[in-house]
Amino acid sequence: MEEVPFVVLGSGMAGLGASYALNSAGASFVCYEKNSYVGGHSRSIRYSNGFVFDEGGHISFTKNTQVQQILAENVLGEFVESRLIIDNHWQGRRLPHPIQNNLRHLPPELIVQIIADYKQPEPPLAAIGTDATSKQTYANWLISSYGPTFAKTFPMVYGKKYHTTETENLTTDWIGPRMYRPTIQELVRSALPDTTPIPNYIDHFRYPSSGGFSSFLDPFAKRLDIRLNKRVTYLDPVTRILQFADGDRIAYGTVISSIPLPDLISLISGVPDDVLASSRKLAFSTAWLVNLGVDRADLSDAMVTYFYDDDVLLSRINMPHLFSNQNAPDGCGTIQAEIYFSDKYKPFFDSPQRLIDRTIADLRRCNILRPQDQILLADAIMSRYANVIYDFDRTDALRDVHGYLNDVGIRYCGRFGNWDHAWTDEAFVSGEESAKAALGS
Repeated sequence: MEEVPFVVLGSGMAGLGASYALNSAGASFVCYEKNSYVGGHSRSIRYSNGFVFDEGGHISFTKNTQVQQILAENVLGEFVESRLIIDNHWQGRRLPHPIQNNLRHLPPELIVQIIADYKQPEPPLAAIGTDATSKQTYANWLISSYGPTFAKTFPMVYGKKYHTTETENLTTDWIGPRMYRPTIQELVRSALPDTTPIPNYIDHFRYPSSGGFSSFLDPFAKRLDIRLNKRVTYLDPVTRILQFADGDRIAYGTVISSIPLPDLISLISGVPDDVLASSRKLAFSTAWLVNLGVDRADLSDAMVTYFYDDDVLLSRINMPHLFSNQNAPDGCGTIQAEIYFSDKYKPFFDSPQRLIDRTIADLRRCNILRPQDQILLADAIMSRYANVIYDFDRTDALRDVHGYLNDVGIRYCGRFGNWDHAWTDEAFVSGEESAKAALGS
């Protein structure tokens, strides 16, 4: 039986971060990946007809200079650096993002009502994540932060689409910088013509010149010991034995896992029933991604569009050819639509082809696709683990699961190991930190 001192499970951003740190330290390790490709959710899909899509709208907007340098070196400096243009679709209007910083584009009577019931922000954002705020519902936070008119018209509608459940079922632990609260002066100013809008927290980004987002990651596969098509089926934390679907078994010294916690717990021998039950309470969304190749490049000025109408199936779209023009053949465009489901709150009830048909119909109804546009590519793919759902079961269930993993010496990292909303750079760093902690111990 092969003996591996350090084992990394998963080659997404977190697994690559752990592998990078172990490799930099000269440690003996192997990274095992269940899929036939490196990158996990950060993979790119390169279709034979020249269209390229990522598994979700991945871009790099990190301010971490180390991560910036690593990714830039991986593509030999061949990347696009551009301003990110985001807008919103609501009742036939295209509105700049975020809406609360751009009220001037709304109907006058709605602007008046939003300002009338808006409250001056208090300082509590810094306390997000404390015991006091974790007991507050996201719905109450939205209403107290923006007033009932704005909250019920925009973020509460989108929140239900994105999180697959009512905002009353969500905590506020995840918000951080994602939701900007303007002062009353900023709010009023945003309603006036010819004023400078407040920028979104994501302003500029980097993206590989060719090959999709995973071009940032492909070089890791060449210089790190990453073994593909190795799905773990059994982990014994007492004997420290790992078994794979192909029948191979190894002995390990330390495991660093980026496998989603519910899947990881189900693989471990001797897990207590209460820990297994807690792992099943960890809610997550599943994204169905509809990829469309179109015979026209001028589909939109915006790279990302959010949809705030109940009768529009889509949560948001991104246009990969606007991240890099190498993501589509000359003269063609791309649209990737995101539609969310979850086992706990909104089970998948459709078919892939039906999602494609409904997506095309919605895009035509919203005047993003024209009747004469030819669809050159139509595909629907499932991203099983898309986002963590911060419902009120999460805190206690996560404490039980992490406590058990700590007890048996299994380290975890990444969005679905830490069970949080980590962006790609944060996931990479979390993998590095887990590896350094393992080396230090």
